[in-house]
Amino acid sequence: MSGGNLTLDDVRAAYDRIHRHLPETPLVQHPAFAAALGIDAWLKLETAQPTGAFKVRGGINWMAVNAQRVRERGVVTASTGNHGQSIAYAARLFDVPAVIYAPHGANPFKVRAMEAMGAQVRLEGDDFQASVAAAEEAAAREGLRFISSGDEQLLIAGVATMALEAFGRRSFDVAIVPVGGGSNAAGTALVAKALSPRTRVIAVCSAQAPAAHDAWRRREHVRYESQATRAEGLQTRESYDLPQSILAKYLDDFALVDDVDLDDAVRFLAEQAHQLAEPAGVAGLAYARAHRRELQGACVLLPITGANISGEMLRQILVSKA
Repeated sequence: MSGGNLTLDDVRAAYDRIHRHLPETPLVQHPAFAAALGIDAWLKLETAQPTGAFKVRGGINWMAVNAQRVRERGVVTASTGNHGQSIAYAARLFDVPAVIYAPHGANPFKVRAMEAMGAQVRLEGDDFQASVAAAEEAAAREGLRFISSGDEQLLIAGVATMALEAFGRRSFDVAIVPVGGGSNAAGTALVAKALSPRTRVIAVCSAQAPAAHDAWRRREHVRYESQATRAEGLQTRESYDLPQSILAKYLDDFALVDDVDLDDAVRFLAEQAHQLAEPAGVAGLAYARAHRRELQGACVLLPITGANISGEMLRQILVSKA
């Protein structure tokens, strides 16, 4: 099966490249959590990655293929933090110079993490899309290879190995995946439909940043002038065409959740499963909590895609009540 030019064989090849560098992340069912949620839910803990988020899979796959041709010129990308960490981590692994553009006010933990991995971090732009424009300008000006956070087939194949691991362990009736740019949902949908066609795949993004959702619904490229979500990993106001082409073929449904529900899901995960996540990482859980009646009796895959929450945001979420 393929989406665009991406196939399950590409995902398997990505797994062969990255498994020597990354551990298989846990797939667990916490009995108290599942009971409190009221669903047969299984957590795929991408928070256990060395960068604290799923995107490192894509970064390593991309770099494993391209390192030799970009080592002298270097690479540049834009990120609110987790994609940037994935490129920084992989660049250090393969000895490639990396420049990461991030918005002013980016999560300071993620900025420090990217710098600790050896990347040069440049804070420019009021939001993610503005940082993308700055990174593209730097690529043209400095001769760097620009890496899109969404429209890169090797990134999608890499992050799709999360689903390959999960479906290699057990079967699921439903998989519910957070979406910023859409690479993880696209990869999960492709893998699920190849290995378990009956599995229903649902993508979820913030109602305060609906570009990916609206693009999928309309089957067209979407670009908005602003977005308002607090969830850094979901802060996209423009859709990505490559993941959208895959989602158009394989995704069953696309839903929106409010930022308040994301905060509630962070609290619920901490209280009921003793797991830490950032708001973007629990969009699937937020959807599952709102639709638990519909999901009763189903075996549900819930990827927890990132744990890189700032201390200040974590304190605010834990002490607040919706």
